[in-house]
Amino acid sequence: MTKLIEDILKSSKTIAMVGVSSLKKKEDPKNLKRKPSTIVMKYMQEFGYRVIPVNPFAEGEIIHGEKVFSKLEDIKIPIDIVNIFRPSNETPDLANEAVKINAKVLWLQYGIKNDAAEKIALDAKMKYISNRCIKQDYQNIFQKVNPVFPALKS
Repeated sequence: MTKLIEDILKSSKTIAMVGVSSLKKKEDPKNLKRKPSTIVMKYMQEFGYRVIPVNPFAEGEIIHGEKVFSKLEDIKIPIDIVNIFRPSNETPDLANEAVKINAKVLWLQYGIKNDAAEKIALDAKMKYISNRCIKQDYQNIFQKVNPVFPALKS
């Protein structure tokens, strides 16, 4: 598994991150910096990946310098990895969207797994990773950081 993940991370440049948190009304802006999806997004950007946020409730907003899109098919550049921060039961539909945009990898974050999404991805010849954090895997493989912890900045 480590070799597969290393190959994916080495050959990928663009990540569509589905479920990136946005700031809710009357919410302290510091809270956004502490949300796992935005921590992961910022981290991957710092290591050279272009991360496009996808969140239908924040369409048009800017998160970490990138415009938020409502759905995957609205993104007009090629996507290597579709990284999902949504509940497991939503992943089959997202897997179908990832297939439509010709993504190479469907990556479900820690705690997310779905057999139907896996079948959709594999039937489309996509690589499938589930129940793993892309940031932690990057840290483990390329920075030899273990154990890995998110760096929270206020």
